[in-house]
Parts: sequence; C-alpha cells; structure tokens
Amino acid sequence: MSELTLMQKKYSLWKQGLCWLLLLGPFFFLSYGQVNLYTATRSDIGSIVFNWERAIPFMPWTIVPYWSIDLLYGISLFICTSKQELTRHGCRLLAGSFIACVGFLLFPLKFTFIRPDIQGMFGWLFYQLELFDLPFNQAPSLHIILTWLLWLRFRQHLTRSARLVNGAWFLLIALSVLTTWQHHFIDVFSGFIVAMAISYAIPIKDRWQWKVPSSHELCLAAKYFLSSLICLIIGMLIPYGYFLFWPAVALFIVASGYAGLGISVFQKSSGGYLSLSARFILYPYLIGAWFSKQWFSHSLAKTSLIYDGISLGGFPDKTPKQEAVLDLTAEFHRSYGMRRAWCAHPLMDLTVPDIGNISHAVAKLTELKKKHHTVLVCCALGLSRSATVMAAWLVAERHVSSVAQAIDHIKKQRPQVVLTSDHIQLLEHFQEIQCKTSG
Repeated sequence: MSELTLMQKKYSLWKQGLCWLLLLGPFFFLSYGQVNLYTATRSDIGSIVFNWERAIPFMPWTIVPYWSIDLLYGISLFICTSKQELTRHGCRLLAGSFIACVGFLLFPLKFTFIRPDIQGMFGWLFYQLELFDLPFNQAPSLHIILTWLLWLRFRQHLTRSARLVNGAWFLLIALSVLTTWQHHFIDVFSGFIVAMAISYAIPIKDRWQWKVPSSHELCLAAKYFLSSLICLIIGMLIPYGYFLFWPAVALFIVASGYAGLGISVFQKSSGGYLSLSARFILYPYLIGAWFSKQWFSHSLAKTSLIYDGISLGGFPDKTPKQEAVLDLTAEFHRSYGMRRAWCAHPLMDLTVPDIGNISHAVAKLTELKKKHHTVLVCCALGLSRSATVMAAWLVAERHVSSVAQAIDHIKKQRPQVVLTSDHIQLLEHFQEIQCKTSG
C-alpha cells in the first residue's frame, strides 16, 4: 500500500471518527441528562448499600482520573485503524449509553453518601460534575461500562509495557467512581456485567455466524440447555445461589453454539486466543473443559508421532516440542508464553466437521508442514477432531490409498483414537472429492 493511500485511509477514518463523535456526544448528554432529571422527580427511588461501603475513603484527588474518561472517550474514536473497528467501537459506546439509561429508568437508585466540602481545583471539578450529574443515574454505572470499553480499545494499540500504564490508569478510573463517592458497589458490579456483555455481543474482529445444526448437534444443545436451566433453578432456590447464574449463562451460550452459532460463541482468533470477554463470560464452562481434559488425558500419551514429523496430541498446557501447532479446539485459549508457530482452525467438540472445515484444516496442515519440520495437530485429547484431520491429510497427500488404511495407521500410533461411522463417512466423501479434483 502506497504512502498516499495510507494517508487517504487515515484521513477517511478521522472523518468517520469525527462523525461518530458528533453522534455520540449529543446522544450521551441528552439521554443521560434527561433520564437524570426525570428520575429526580420520581418517588420510587431506592438505594442498595452494603455496610462495608461506609469504610471506603473519600479521596478528592481521584476526581481527576474520574473526569479523564471524557477526554479518553473522544480520543478512542481516532485511534482505530480500520472502518470495521471504528464502527463496532462506536456501536459499543452507543449500546453502553442506551442500556445504562434503560437501567436507570427501570431500576432507579440514589447515591446516599453526602460528600464533604472540597476547596481548590478538586472542589471546582466536583462543582462542575454536580452541575450536570444528579445522584440518580446509578446502576449500571455508565462510567464503569465506558471504562471497560475504552480500556479494551486502547490496549489493542499499545505495546506491552505501555499496556501496563494504560491498565493502571483505567483501573484508577474504575476505583474513582467509589472514592469520589459517586457510585455504590452495586452500580460498579452491574456496570461491569453490562460492559462485558456489550463487548462480547459486539466483537471487534469476529462476526456471529449461524448454520442449520444437525440432529446430533441439537441433541448436544438440548443437554447444555438443560444443564443451564438446572443451574438457574438451583440458583434461585438456595441461599446465595445467584453465583450459579454465571455457569447458567455460560452453559446457555455453549448450547447456542451447538444450536447453530457454532465456534463464533468462543470468539477464537487464528492465533489461538479467545477474546477477553469470551474468556470471562464462558469461564465456568472453560474451567470445566480444562478439568475434563486433565482427567481424561492422564492415561494418554501427550503426543504420538504419526507421519514424517507430524504428531497428534491433546491441547498443550506448556510449550510443545514441535515447531508448529495446528490447533483444532474452539474452547481452549493459547498461553501467551507459547512461542511457537500457531495456526488455529476451531472446530466444535463432540461433533463431526463438514467437508469445508476438513479441507481448510488439511490445507493449513500442508502449509505448516512446508515451513516446519515438526507439527503438532491437537484437539482437547488428540482423539477425534485432530485424528479426523490427520486421516484426511494422509489421504490428500497420497500417503495412504484409502480411509481405512489411514485410520489403521493412526490407531497403530495412538490406539485410543475415536472415529465414529459418521467420521468415516465424512473422510470417504472427502477422498471422493480429492480423487475428482486430482483426476
């Protein structure tokens, strides 16, 4: 791309960023301000305050990081490097303001602490805040929602060392809503939940996809839906059972994946990383998947050499010996410390992939093998998804003459491999296509 083209692209993004600012700025001030004024006239305003919150100190100087979010809000619209990133970031900010205002109307709350008199510059900043912000727009805290969304955007464009400074400042902004006596804890907690949901529902890079599920996938979806429902019901019946709402949500989302949304629910990148929002929201399921992998893999070889430097194995917990990795899991997050050539082609667990997915995975394995002497093909345990792709590769590269021979060769090296009749039917169909293509 020429320098002139780059300049034109940057100029175009700046214009779009300005347009978003001209939309979001007035929308924020009008919606937030009007909702605040309306709530001030209501008589049904309550408050939710924990006793321990009274120990939170009032720290006047933290009004500075509190106010800084306004500047960072504007800057965030001019640091995006693509139209998609800018559009989705703008949509996130718009959704944040809208959802917060709906929350203020549905669940009106009031801040109950009375601030002491403050003098000097800090006092002036508090006075400016009080001119606009009455103590009624509380839960979910829009400040917390914006803090999360802006932090995600800035960290994407910073070096590793700069991210530490950036993270520290945004953490200070988040804490400032408490130390300026602007919000109670319930506002912060609910704001964080809403922010996480927004960043998950509006991914910057990925996109939601849906396909018609098979009967087997619908069966799996039903099992996860039922598990989600059980967690939800128990959570409503037992004391402090609301902690079960988190796994209920995670299981519901995984069920939606099997019901048609597929791997998009995990938001896994080609580099093997799940989005931060997906990791948090799906954490109960992910930790369960990790324990399951540890339990069932204790009697398995970590890797099994299959052919010419290519090995099958379970998802590695530490840096593998192989030079490159073809990661076929959708549910596991690559550790940032694994310094290997990594190519992720996520496939849903316990399902039979389609021809398109197998073809793409085989092509990626072929490409990795051309560049590296040793390659690890992995899924959760190295028994099904990875074995299917390995068998297809052996067939595609003419290292075997039939699917049966490919499976027999793999099972000699890794006897625990599990390939059902549906897997075999898929591989035979794949071989037919390969024969027609080469013929």
